[in-house]
Amino acid sequence: MISLTVNGKQKNLDTDKDMPLLWVLRDVLGLKGTKFGCGQGLCGSCTVHLDGKAVRSCQTPLASVEGRTVTTIEGLSTDGSHPCQVAWRGEKVPQCGYCQPGQIMNAAAFLAETPSPSEPQIEKAMAGNLCRCGTYGRIKKAIRVASGSVK
Repeated sequence: MISLTVNGKQKNLDTDKDMPLLWVLRDVLGLKGTKFGCGQGLCGSCTVHLDGKAVRSCQTPLASVEGRTVTTIEGLSTDGSHPCQVAWRGEKVPQCGYCQPGQIMNAAAFLAETPSPSEPQIEKAMAGNLCRCGTYGRIKKAIRVASGSVK
């Protein structure tokens, strides 16, 4: 049995401890916002927060999250009012949208640590999140818009 907190709710899971957190979130808990991309931790589509830090859930075994707190895109804000979500909508960032939950989760964790980032800091922080549609310019602009608003 593994105990953890997901989006503010305590969960006790009798699941294979080696199962990647991504599949626990999607298949066991039914939280479909976190996406499967490459399965190797390279694209960032599966990014969630683990104790407030951005991690690749496809490479995070369930056993490693025992007693910890996981936040998914569904838990970032219940009404879509997180500054990153507001900025993403305002800047019309998504094109196909598939990578955007991971992009937003990475940006939110980054801004929590660096509330007033420079352009190079934004580029470095977001370099591991890939967007096949190439909306990088809008992503960077949305992060600039959201910066300073994240508490």
